[in-house]
Amino acid sequence: MTRAEHNPRPVDQDTTSGDVIPFRQAVRAWFGISLQTFGGPAGQIAVMQRTLVEEKRWIGQQRFNHALNYCMLLPGPEAQQLAIYVGWLLNGTRGGLVAGTLFVLPGMLALLVLSAVYVLWQDTTAVTALFVGIAPAVLAIVAQAVIRVAKRSLTHPVFVVVAMAAFSALALFGVPFPVVVAVAALAGWAVHKLAPHVLKAGNGHGGDGGPAPLIPDDALHHARASRRSAGKILAVGLVVWWLPVGAVALFLGTDSVFTTQGLFFSGTALVTFGGAYAVLAFVAQRAVETYAWLSPGEMVRGLALAESTPGPLIMVVQFVAFLGAYRDPGVLTPWAGALLGALLTTWVTFVPCFLFIFLGAPYVEKLRHNTAITAALTGITAAVVGVIANLALYFAQHTLFERTFTWAWGPFTVRLPEPSTLSPIALTITGAALVMTFVLKWPMLRILGICALLGMATALLP
Repeated sequence: MTRAEHNPRPVDQDTTSGDVIPFRQAVRAWFGISLQTFGGPAGQIAVMQRTLVEEKRWIGQQRFNHALNYCMLLPGPEAQQLAIYVGWLLNGTRGGLVAGTLFVLPGMLALLVLSAVYVLWQDTTAVTALFVGIAPAVLAIVAQAVIRVAKRSLTHPVFVVVAMAAFSALALFGVPFPVVVAVAALAGWAVHKLAPHVLKAGNGHGGDGGPAPLIPDDALHHARASRRSAGKILAVGLVVWWLPVGAVALFLGTDSVFTTQGLFFSGTALVTFGGAYAVLAFVAQRAVETYAWLSPGEMVRGLALAESTPGPLIMVVQFVAFLGAYRDPGVLTPWAGALLGALLTTWVTFVPCFLFIFLGAPYVEKLRHNTAITAALTGITAAVVGVIANLALYFAQHTLFERTFTWAWGPFTVRLPEPSTLSPIALTITGAALVMTFVLKWPMLRILGICALLGMATALLP
């Protein structure tokens, strides 16, 4: 570590270049972070925490936490948005662009390659056996996510009720995901108004005895918030976001799979509160049942591939679009269609993240003491526990059983597995994955690797 990286004296932002640190130095740091972004948002945030707050001392702990809290208010992957936000603090707009782009680029390229490999060899015995092992690992990882989020979010019986209501709304009544999010936010706001003692705010604190960060906890960004600049950012952002979708609709038709994917995943980008796990049940339902882009088992496999690559887990939508466009490419060849669908979906999923940060960051300090917004976020976070639990149920049914059926009684509609189709192999590997996850507490990539080997071993069975 150089002395410049560990400078104990807070440094004001350069008014000419907009850089708190040299731009090339920042690019190298973000590239290094991008190669370590495994393990979902918790792991990704931990990597940035260690690199930016503890090692390089570029930003203070409270400032980092405040940026994270703002990003959690937004739809989309909070870890990538946090990277954009901190990049903006350090190097202005170009810093945010570089940080956010590098955060997703390695995972995007890796998943493109893995998607192509899946399409080419999905029917071979080896690949089938591989996913027999990986799918149970994904089930264990999602179960772990339920418990982690529950421990952090369900701090009062009121929030347990919110989580259970969200699970019931999705699993028993088929309530649309955006409605669940909206009602949860209203519930959090109502708790704030009627029983404010239920909300217990916890503030991170710095003062770890190390050198002072370049951006101290009480520092504000020098950019001035104005309607003119906000209007310019909004106009440019909307054009950049929607131009590819409009081009696809113009040249390939409004009824093409590409236009449908562009519109659907643009809408998804606006409702992904609570992280990827929270919205995947909604994506899986629409992609599998409404659009028939892939099968339920393939949705689980896509999540497994996204788990094994760096970057945000929501990158799984790229796999979904790849398969859907490959199978319905229209006038294009299957491979050209798959590439276009994957890139377009990635574009409309992540471009809004840049827009949200660049548009809202100059105003974010006004949210520091806004208890109403904090309460609404608390309600959403509690509901996310129920949403992820519903996702775990979905994956369990399609991982452990070969067939499911719909059971309806009055307003209740439940998807249930056929007990006779239980897979002993999947059940055994799932048990092993749960032991490795909760008892041995092994890292995610090790669990995925071992389960993949167990799945491959099943190819040797008669």
